[in-house]
Amino acid sequence: MSAKGQSPTLQSRSGILTYGLSFPDTYQEAPFHDQNWQLVRVRPGKKAFLWTYEMEGQLWINVKVDPEWGRFWRQKYRSVIPGYHQNKDHWNTIILDGSVPDEDVKRMIAESYDLVTDTPTKRIYEAVKKIPRGKVATYAQIAEMAGNPRMCRAVGNALHRNPDPDNIPCYRVVNSKGALADEFVFGGAGVQKRLLEEDGIEVKEDRVDLKKYGI
Repeated sequence: MSAKGQSPTLQSRSGILTYGLSFPDTYQEAPFHDQNWQLVRVRPGKKAFLWTYEMEGQLWINVKVDPEWGRFWRQKYRSVIPGYHQNKDHWNTIILDGSVPDEDVKRMIAESYDLVTDTPTKRIYEAVKKIPRGKVATYAQIAEMAGNPRMCRAVGNALHRNPDPDNIPCYRVVNSKGALADEFVFGGAGVQKRLLEEDGIEVKEDRVDLKKYGI
């Protein structure tokens, strides 16, 4: 839930929008041909995670929430209410009347960003990053770590489209028997074997001993 740069005070719309735009791949838009409604969206899916508008002489913002956290914030602050004109379980409205500390406003905006940008593929890549050097994980283990034990096929598809091989060590993923992937996946014959051996993992007949090297 981190944003780039130092966050401004959140006592104005400009401060709120500046903070929202400090998160990666975000942009501002007024989609209703009404300058009162200013949204911050995330590329490339164009999903909004921060709505800003003025009502009753005050600035209101809408943020996406996990339902349990949504109820928590409403109970904690009288100025946090169910989302205005949005799903009441998954969105909250924060009325910026000074009763909600900046720190908690920032936290709610950051949580909204995390929820909107969360995808199965992102969770898969984050799970793969957790495989330590010298260890391997199976497709099923990565699926479980990513929150859905049934999406082994999705794990395979995500690994084949790895956008950042230097930081997402997909070569540390093997099948349920410890077998390596097809040769084309990592750029040619023997590439996965070489990368694993550089990690200190012994590969015999294109297989890894899961009892010894499995996480």
